[in-house]
Amino acid sequence: MSSTGTAKADNRVYEASADFPSIDKRTFKQISDLVYEKCGICLNQKKEALVQARISKRMRALGIKDFKSYFAFVESDETGGELTAMLDAISTNVTHFFRESRHFDLLGEFLQRWEQAGQSRFRIWSSASSSGEEPYTIAITAREALQNASDCKILATDISTRIVKKAQQGIYSERNVDKVPRPLLARYFRRLPSLPGAEKHFEVDPLLKHMVKFGHINLSKPPFPLRGPLDVIFCRNVMIYFDNKVRRELLADMYRLLKPGGYLMVGHAESLSGMLSDFKSIEPSVYIKT
Repeated sequence: MSSTGTAKADNRVYEASADFPSIDKRTFKQISDLVYEKCGICLNQKKEALVQARISKRMRALGIKDFKSYFAFVESDETGGELTAMLDAISTNVTHFFRESRHFDLLGEFLQRWEQAGQSRFRIWSSASSSGEEPYTIAITAREALQNASDCKILATDISTRIVKKAQQGIYSERNVDKVPRPLLARYFRRLPSLPGAEKHFEVDPLLKHMVKFGHINLSKPPFPLRGPLDVIFCRNVMIYFDNKVRRELLADMYRLLKPGGYLMVGHAESLSGMLSDFKSIEPSVYIKT
C-alpha cells in the first residue's frame, strides 16, 4: 500500500483520459466496495475523479470503452490478474528518499543506543514500501548509525506486486535521488551507463539490497504472517485511507509484532488519537510500545 499522489498529478491523468465517458454512480460504488473488501481503502465520492483517471489507463490498454464493462471484466477474470492490476492502478506510489527526515534521524539514534547497550541483531519493517525509497533509506540510516550492520535486516512490503518488483531492482532516475545527500549518493549508489543527453540513472549498492527483503502484504488483512519481535515499524501515509475498524486491527497486530521498547513511525498527516491506547506517544507521529 502506498501513499496517494498529489491532486495536481491526478488531474493531469484525468485530463488525459477525457475520451472516456464518466463513471456512473452504481459502477463507482461497486468498484469502491470491491476495493474496500480487498485492501481496506475507503473511496468516497470525492475520489470519483481519481478512480476514473486511474482505471481509464487499464481500460485503454484492454480496449474497453466504458466503466461498467470494465467492472464486469474484472469480475469475470477467474485468474484474478485484472483485479490485481486494478488495485495496483488505484493504490498510488508517490514517495522519495529521506521523506519526513525526522524519522530517520530518530531511527539512527535508536539503533546507536541499542547497539551501545549490546544489541547486535536488528529487525525493521517498512510496511508500505512503495517503490523502495523508504526501505533503502532505512538501510542507509542503519549503515551510517551502526558500527556493525551485518545482522540488520529490513522487511519491505506493499500491496502492489508491480511496485514491489520495481523496488527490488533498486534503479532510480536522477530526479528520484535528488533528496539523497551527495556524500551518501556517492557511497551507496552506482551511476549506470547512459547515452549522451539521456537522463541519468543510479542503482542501489548491493550492500543495501542484501539488507532488504521484499514481499507482498495487504495491510487491511491482519494478522500478518511475520515473526517478531521487531525493533521498528514504519507505517507511514497509509492509515489515512483506512476506516477506524481497519486501523484498530492493523495497529493491534503491529503492537503484537513490536518488542517492548520498539517504535512505530506513522505519517505526519495521520491522526490516530483514540486508537493507540497500547502505545505511548514520544512525539508527533512516533510511538513506543511500553
